[in-house]
Amino acid sequence: MREREARSLNYVMAVDIGTQGTKAALVSSEGKLSGQSFVPSRLIRPAAGQVEQDPDEMFDSVVRAIRTAMDFGGVPPERVVSIGIDGQMAGLLGIDEAWNAVTPYDSWLDSRCESAMPLIRDWGEERFTQVTGCPVTYAHGPKAIWWRGERPETYARIAKFVVPSAFIAGRLAGLRAADAFIDHTHLHFAGFADVNAGAWSDELLRAFRIDADKMPAIVHPWHIVGGLQKRYAGVAGLLPGTPIAAGCGDTAAATLGAGITKPGRLFDVAGTASVLSCCVGDYRPDTAGKTLLYARSALPGLWTPLAYINGGGQCLAWYKRLTGAGYDELNALAAQIEPGCDGLTFIPHFGGRGCPNTPALRGSWTGMAWSHERGHLYRAILESVAYEYKHYLLALERLVGKGAYDAVRVTGGGSRSGTFNRIKADALGILYCPLLVEDAALIGAALVAGHGVGLFPDMAASADAFATLGDIVQPDADRHRQYGAAADRYRETLEGLQALYEKL
Repeated sequence: MREREARSLNYVMAVDIGTQGTKAALVSSEGKLSGQSFVPSRLIRPAAGQVEQDPDEMFDSVVRAIRTAMDFGGVPPERVVSIGIDGQMAGLLGIDEAWNAVTPYDSWLDSRCESAMPLIRDWGEERFTQVTGCPVTYAHGPKAIWWRGERPETYARIAKFVVPSAFIAGRLAGLRAADAFIDHTHLHFAGFADVNAGAWSDELLRAFRIDADKMPAIVHPWHIVGGLQKRYAGVAGLLPGTPIAAGCGDTAAATLGAGITKPGRLFDVAGTASVLSCCVGDYRPDTAGKTLLYARSALPGLWTPLAYINGGGQCLAWYKRLTGAGYDELNALAAQIEPGCDGLTFIPHFGGRGCPNTPALRGSWTGMAWSHERGHLYRAILESVAYEYKHYLLALERLVGKGAYDAVRVTGGGSRSGTFNRIKADALGILYCPLLVEDAALIGAALVAGHGVGLFPDMAASADAFATLGDIVQPDADRHRQYGAAADRYRETLEGLQALYEKL
């Protein structure tokens, strides 16, 4: 039966280039995933604050993940109508005229570009935020300025700056630098784009002395950039000429795949970066709070302002690695602890706070006592994410009004934890709705690529149909009151540590 269905349906090969690894899956015209595969990434850390990836390794991981998905998906290659790729958003790399990487992938986790941030702030952060939709943070603008100032010889060799999803799509299609592109969901991170106009800003490019000809063309995510080259088709198990879409950012893909298709919906990506986003119908950059990043939705005419913890989910993986315990064990221990962790507070900003940007801040536990055990420490990490999200919601309310949102859809590895979902529901006082499809980004990548070839004529309608909710977590009023004092303690601790680190 499964084989007959595979031979009668059409599919999109969807690829998600994440920080921890690359995922791929075949997504059917009915929104079902098959042949899911995962290839882990190698994060290169040359020194403190530096995080890179090898672009060739990144490309190899994509080809391997696609081939594995084809081998195990049971789908004839002629049934694969397009390829859709999403990827990490705030990092970038430089390519030469022949589409060869001349820089490593400068990861969104890499903080070297902090040295460029004062230049932007001195120029005028409010104006910068108004134009780009993004406060000064670890993203393309400061990174490009860093490459120009700190690596001028390499900068001179860069024909175009590109993002991971575009780098992979362009290489698969055999493009050259003249064909380079960036899709509109990345523009808030791009640093030199007028995000509302959907165009590069001459004002910003001139102000920071960045060559305009190093900027790629701006396209829609569903734009077909080319066909799969024969040299890669055989290795990947696909047909030569298979259409390749421009793709989009991983958060944009996950947001679409989660059915965030209309104003009034909130979305939590419980992954390496803990991301909270929403959907609105107009552009209102957060010039005052400098917290929300005003991103374009993959869907035309919609915006998905968001904020994130720079490696929030990575803190959980770090603690798991240190203790040698599994997530199930740690979640069970955390579930036994009362809200507020008996006075223990965790700060998750190991690489500086991104939203709002406070680069000097670092992570910590405070309020430790002899009675605290592993469960307390782990629960404090979980609670810190909820407290950050509370700050993001307050920033959102300043822009769109209080009470505009009453539920959060959640996906990513963290969504599997009932304890984590319960903590966030209680701390925020809002319904938490885990999605049955954990890899919403793969669904989103498939939707935009399928739309590009006519498989999904109405992306919003398809996204709504594919986004099935699991068991909904109702917030508990008593625990919500308990969390009030703990959230205040978190905020005061964070502000005190920020002031301390800024003096060091």
